[in-house]
Amino acid sequence: MSPALLIDSHCHLDDVVFDARRDQVVQTALTAGVGQIVVPAVSSRLFEATLAMRQRYGCLIALGLHPMYCREHLDDHLAQLEAQLQRHRPVAVGEIGLDHWLPDQDLPRQEALFIEQLKLARRYDLPVILHVRKAQDRVLKYLRQYAVGGGIAHAFNGSQQQAEAFVALGFKLGFGGAMTYQGSQRIRRLAATLPADCLVLETDAPDIRPAWAQDQPNEPANLARYAAELASLRAATPEEMARQTSANVQQALRLTPASLGGLHCPAQISSCPADK
Repeated sequence: MSPALLIDSHCHLDDVVFDARRDQVVQTALTAGVGQIVVPAVSSRLFEATLAMRQRYGCLIALGLHPMYCREHLDDHLAQLEAQLQRHRPVAVGEIGLDHWLPDQDLPRQEALFIEQLKLARRYDLPVILHVRKAQDRVLKYLRQYAVGGGIAHAFNGSQQQAEAFVALGFKLGFGGAMTYQGSQRIRRLAATLPADCLVLETDAPDIRPAWAQDQPNEPANLARYAAELASLRAATPEEMARQTSANVQQALRLTPASLGGLHCPAQISSCPADK
């Protein structure tokens, strides 16, 4: 597969899991044909780590306050987020949304933070990267109420009707590791039958591990095999799926050739595929 065809639309490359070998993870991804990675933030304390992924590797970044960490998000973190949006101009506000799956979550607090971040996305005319778990209809309610300029519904696991509702609101739907499990019949069926122009590929590395590597952290290099899996489900070629899903990411995040940039190896790594 030609380099730069694949875009990982959701990867937590800044996670501490990768601290000891992050350069090698990026080099392996480049070798596998991954040309760009979108890294969404999860909390204000990690904004600098997320920004470092853009500086060191040329990644695209999103900045936001993740619903799973709502207990640590303070009101002034929204002000910090707004300042970072103004200063660093990420490609999206994210990862934001609602999580009704985890127990003992402060759901009213989640919703309040989600609404305020949707307002920030509107104010700065940015798409959003959504975390939606067991909360599809609730998220859709707020997207209709606080309309934003589309974006990506990460790790989509809703129904056909919910998928169509997100698409109607200008969103692309993320598919990745869950799609590689034979038992994930609903997700695999959606990946096979939804219009090709609404699908994006993602790893969510180091999370949502694929069926073939359940005992180790997920990596962006797995995206090439995800493209092959999607191609198999849709009776297409991996190259067709790589081109289509990458074009979809560019549309969802309103990326021009100049703003898309490209993933690259750090200077100290020799024989880097990106430099050949």
